[in-house]
Amino acid sequence: MPDVAIAGFAKAPNVRETPGTTNGVEMLVPIFAEVFERTGLSKQDIGFWCSGSSDYLAGRAFSFIAAVDAIGAFPPIHESHVEMDAAWALYEAWLKIKMGEVETALVYGFGKSSAGQLRRVLALQLDPYVVTPLWPDSVSIAGIQARMGLEAGLWSEKDLAEVAARGTGRDAAELLDTPYYADPLRRHDIAPITDGAAVVVLSTVERAKDIVDHPAVITGIEHRVDSPVLGARDLTRSPSTELAGAALDLDGADLAELHAPFTHQELILRTALKLGDDVKINPSGGALAANPMFSAGLARIGEAAARIHSGESRKAVAHATSGPVLQQNLVTVLEAR
Repeated sequence: MPDVAIAGFAKAPNVRETPGTTNGVEMLVPIFAEVFERTGLSKQDIGFWCSGSSDYLAGRAFSFIAAVDAIGAFPPIHESHVEMDAAWALYEAWLKIKMGEVETALVYGFGKSSAGQLRRVLALQLDPYVVTPLWPDSVSIAGIQARMGLEAGLWSEKDLAEVAARGTGRDAAELLDTPYYADPLRRHDIAPITDGAAVVVLSTVERAKDIVDHPAVITGIEHRVDSPVLGARDLTRSPSTELAGAALDLDGADLAELHAPFTHQELILRTALKLGDDVKINPSGGALAANPMFSAGLARIGEAAARIHSGESRKAVAHATSGPVLQQNLVTVLEAR
């Protein structure tokens, strides 16, 4: 089976609110053009298209079909979709290339989080019979997770502030003086509501060598799922991330892009993947800087690949999550070649 590499990446400006429609077309058209310009490819060069989004977030049925308008009606395309973060669409596209069905693929994800009450919308991913009718919001559930870690002595509020300080450039002591938002979480502990989109171009390694000087070769990719029942798992750990990481060769990684929408979740992920202090964490700012739903995980993979393209990294780990409090996790290893 052919090796697969990331040959291109682009993302829309991450903003608190965009005037565009919930089908993402206005965000996607410019970044499709950008990635085609960077790679020298055209629509006709793409063998497979795969997207990630959510009709619940968009508030309309088959919103991903409307998003295909950004691609154009002709010539016909080979297209698929996943109802979750587009990192999982990348997994599907990776399989298409590995199986020899296509030579190139374009993966994209989009989400207009500002269109509704995100904390309430995300309650729909919980147990529909027992939990969702209580409408616990995503931030409060994360607050429970953070509190459990504090009570167990796994981290302190100072540890959380230091994670936030690294991304904001502010002093950790100053952050600790700010009020709670959802005790024990403060606003800097929580990813901002973000409208955004991202696109990644995949190809065989041989094709990628004609597109970019330093292809980001996918040398490993794994994803695992934990129980959706919040009381059935230890929320202070991420067993699915641990299993995914254990199946991969992470030795020698110099950079990691972790999809952690809350500061304490970065600590959980770093422990789960056994990342040492010598690994540079989230140079892009991560989800705490911008967390566009259904493209933030794909963006972590794209950001890691971009640093291999530039020569900044030789081996990078990229992580994406979906579901409540790190329920589903995908880990990708990228290497320069």
